[in-house]
Amino acid sequence: MNWSLAAYSALAWAAQPLLRRKLRRRAQAEPGYGESVGERFGRYAPADLGRDGAGHWVWVHAVSLGETRAAALLIAELRAALPGMRLLLTNGTATGRAEGRKLLQPGDVQVWQPWDSPQAVRRFLRQFRPAVGVLMETEIWPNLVAGCHQAGVPLVLANARLNPKSLVGAQRWPALFGPTYAALRAVWAQSQEDAERLRSLGAPVQAVLGNLKFDVQPDAQLLARGQAWRAASPRPVVMLASAREGEEAQWVAQWDGRKFHGVAGQCQWLIVPRHPQRFEAVYALLQGAGLRVARRSAWGDGLPPADVDVWLGDSVGEMPLYYAAADVGLLGGSFEPLGGQNLIEAAACACPMVLGPHTFNFAQASQQACEAGAAFRVLDMEQGVQLATALARDADGLRRARQAALEFAQAHRGAARATAQAIAAIVHTGDTLKK
Repeated sequence: MNWSLAAYSALAWAAQPLLRRKLRRRAQAEPGYGESVGERFGRYAPADLGRDGAGHWVWVHAVSLGETRAAALLIAELRAALPGMRLLLTNGTATGRAEGRKLLQPGDVQVWQPWDSPQAVRRFLRQFRPAVGVLMETEIWPNLVAGCHQAGVPLVLANARLNPKSLVGAQRWPALFGPTYAALRAVWAQSQEDAERLRSLGAPVQAVLGNLKFDVQPDAQLLARGQAWRAASPRPVVMLASAREGEEAQWVAQWDGRKFHGVAGQCQWLIVPRHPQRFEAVYALLQGAGLRVARRSAWGDGLPPADVDVWLGDSVGEMPLYYAAADVGLLGGSFEPLGGQNLIEAAACACPMVLGPHTFNFAQASQQACEAGAAFRVLDMEQGVQLATALARDADGLRRARQAALEFAQAHRGAARATAQAIAAIVHTGDTLKK
C-alpha cells in the first residue's frame, strides 16, 4: 500500500464538508458554483447520465477559464482526428464550466470534476468509463490518476507545464507525486524546461509540442467591435489586462501619487479584472480614488464614453474585444508574485504587452515574446505605466510592436493538431473508441 496516498485520501475525505461550505459561499457571488453540486462527489442526476456512451467517451478535463479555452482548440482537432467522437468535459470553476458549454455538441456531456477522494473518483469512472482521459496543463490529482490507472483508462497530460515553484512542492512529497506522475500514459510539454522538470518527477514525457494557446483564432466580430472602440477614442488606449488582486491598487497608487500627469494622464485606461467576483470591488476601488469610471456592462452594443478616466471591463468572454481596443497592455498577474497570465491571446490580437517581474507560469512564452519585440519587461507598476503609455503614443514604435506581436503568435502554431494526433494514436492503439 502507498501510505502517502492513503494519508492524502484521508485528508481529501475529511475535507469534503469544507468543500461544500466553500461552494455555498462562492455561489453567493457566482451562482454557477451552486449548480449540480452532487456531481463533485460522483453523484449524477439522472442516475444513468452518460452511461449510453460508456467506453466511448473522450474525456477532457479543463479546470478553469484559461484551460477551457485552450481545450477548445484541442477538442476541435480531436473531432477531426476521431470522427464521431463523444466528448465528456469536466471543469472545476464556474467560469470554466460556462465557457465549456459552448463546446458541446449533441451527444456530449459536461459534469463537474470529481473531488479527489477515492470514493468520488470510483463513482465517476464507473459512471462514464472513458476511452481516454486528457488532463490540461497542470491538473494532476493523485486519486484521479491512481483510479484511472487501476481502471485501465489511459490518462494523458496535454499542454503540460510545471514551474520551478510547483516542482519544489511536488518534490517535498515524492512518495505521493512520484507514483502519480509515473502512472500517466503520456505527457506532452509546452517547453523543454517544462519537460525536464516533469521528467525529474518521473512523468513519461513523450514530446515537446509547444503551447496550444498559440493556435487561438480571435473572434472576428469581437475584434471588429474593439477596433471600432479604438477608432472612436480621441486618446491612446492602454489596458491593464486580466488584473489580479492587488494590482489595481498598485495602479491606483500611481494615480494618487500624481504620476499620471503628463503623457500617462493623456491616455484612455481600460482595466479588466481576471475574476468576475472582483468586478464590484474593483469598481468601488476606482470610484473611491475619485476616478470617473464607465462599466462595460452599462454601454451594451454602443461605443464607450470618451469623457471618463477608466473603462472597466466587467464582462466575461470578451478579451479579444478588449485587446483589439487597446494600443498596448500591462499583463495582469505579473505585478504581484502570481506567475502572470497568458499573453498569447493578446499577441494574436496584435496587442503588445508590458510584463512585470513575475511570469513564472508562462516563462518560455514571456521570454520568447520579449525576444521577438512583442512584449517588454519592467521591474514594477510605475515603470510599466511609464513604458506602456510612452509606447502607446509612439506611432512608429507601436506599429513595430503590433506587427511583432502578430508574427510571434503565428510562428508557434500547430500544437493543437500535433497533440490531437498523439491522443488519437493512443485511442486507436488500445482500440478503446468504438465507432
